[in-house]
Amino acid sequence: MKMIFGDIPVEVIKKNIKNVHLSVNPPLGNVRISAPSSMNDESIRGFAVSRLGWIRKQQKKFCSQERETPREYLDRESHFVWGSRCLLKVKEIEATPVVHLKHKTLVVQVRPGSGREKKQILLDEWYRKQLRAVLPDLMATWEKRTGIQVHEVGIKKMKTRWGTCNPEAERIWLNLELAKKPVECLEYIVVHEMVHLHEPTHNQQFVALMNTFLPQWKHYREVLNRLPVRHEDWQY
Repeated sequence: MKMIFGDIPVEVIKKNIKNVHLSVNPPLGNVRISAPSSMNDESIRGFAVSRLGWIRKQQKKFCSQERETPREYLDRESHFVWGSRCLLKVKEIEATPVVHLKHKTLVVQVRPGSGREKKQILLDEWYRKQLRAVLPDLMATWEKRTGIQVHEVGIKKMKTRWGTCNPEAERIWLNLELAKKPVECLEYIVVHEMVHLHEPTHNQQFVALMNTFLPQWKHYREVLNRLPVRHEDWQY
């Protein structure tokens, strides 16, 4: 359900949890409160109001984050692969559409007359394959280190999160945009969501587990949140 605190809309979700949890999510600072099922609306309101200063500070940080210019998928346009800037090269040829990386050039081969949407779909699928290529070893490494098993890993476009998870299904979802960020950022999100399979909130136990498994996680989080995010008409 939606609640308004001052001028800030907040998504409130009641769950079978012990403690209330507040999160402000990139890229625009969407606010979410996860509360115990037994917690009444007045208590939730009091909790949110007490944190308004912190919420505004986080939102200001996200809203000042650099945005990419709209992608037109034209020659010499900048795109990123694992954190490195590459220049796009569009080749129009009567052959099977394909994408490949050659040094710092991202070559998109399409049939003559292909529009922006076709190029975007083709490039998105290529990014998806890059993630799929590195995930098996990454998941195996971190399952062994954490002792946390993941039944399924999915990849999809997400507007407000870098990752999410379903503890009951032992499933995690990763944002397709992570293929554009440094590998360390992908690793941080993987570990973050794996730990959430064990501890669903960002309580002290969650922080302790993150500190144990990935001591540099706060640094990687800051790196990820400083990098330019995709240009899009983000909605709350």
